[in-house]
Amino acid sequence: MRFGYWMPVFGGWLRNVEDEGMEASWAYVSRLARRSEQIGFDLSLIAELNLNDIKGVHAPGLDAWSTSAALAAVTEKLELMIAVRPTFHTPALLAKQAANIDHISNGRLALNVVSSWWEQEARMYGVTFDRHDDRYARTSEWLDVVDGVWSQSSFTHTGRYYTLEGTVLEPKPVRKPRPPIYAGGESEAAKNLIAQKCDAYVMHGDSPEDIRTRIEDMKARRERFGLPPMQYGVAGYAIVRQTEQEAQREVERITDVKQNASGYANYQQWLQGTQLERTVSIEEYSVSNRGLRSGLVGTPAQVQDRIEQFEKAGVDLLLLQFSPQMEEMERFSESVIQALKPA
Repeated sequence: MRFGYWMPVFGGWLRNVEDEGMEASWAYVSRLARRSEQIGFDLSLIAELNLNDIKGVHAPGLDAWSTSAALAAVTEKLELMIAVRPTFHTPALLAKQAANIDHISNGRLALNVVSSWWEQEARMYGVTFDRHDDRYARTSEWLDVVDGVWSQSSFTHTGRYYTLEGTVLEPKPVRKPRPPIYAGGESEAAKNLIAQKCDAYVMHGDSPEDIRTRIEDMKARRERFGLPPMQYGVAGYAIVRQTEQEAQREVERITDVKQNASGYANYQQWLQGTQLERTVSIEEYSVSNRGLRSGLVGTPAQVQDRIEQFEKAGVDLLLLQFSPQMEEMERFSESVIQALKPA
């Protein structure tokens, strides 16, 4: 199992706690990234939004791409999974940026391709907002272009969304055959696209049993395309305490939902802009990405056991959230990662 975490580019993960002690600043994320690779974390996902959907649109949030380039220069082992939304980036230019960051990091870049859901943000930043299936059609063509300019010495393409003539991209990425491409989604359009054109499938939090079912479904889709096995990741919010009672008290604290919180309107837009397989409860609003459904809450032994269940279900990567991040990651490393990873 690999252990990843969401970089707190929004200043936290709890919509009902105003100050989580993890400011959205370069000083904080650079210190966190350097420390994380020292204590056993393998990967960090740097989310891309131009507005803060956790703390509200007027709250600060870090840019994913400039932050990731800087992190690539100050870390040594950490894989940097940078979220990218095709509606905000032309594919050949993004491929050039990504290849450069891959060189800065010496082959530690990965992409997390996200088909945009936030219509308000698109309007505010002057970007076309496609309907759901149109977003995935654009993403499909976008991926073809990125792969083409990464792999071919000269690339020409004429499609519905993009036209390129004899594009040259040098240097190519360090990582071969290409930096891995992660993506998530629960609609039929999303799952078919991911099975056909991506390298890894990342899922919102859920039980090991439900995750096993989703993995089996994606494996079958992948086999129908005649492609090799994928990697599988799951989001989770982790709370580790010495007793179950302490862990549950922390759950109660972070799920004290306030519907007047700054991020509540953004949450409603997200629900309207996605096609989820299951209803998201109002209690889960307080923690993003359905993190509590993964059940990574309890004593060190209970959390270790839950992780082993995910591993048996076929999960390769956990994408974790913590609050406050630095302190809870230290606790998680000492009580969970060090126990599960071989010396």
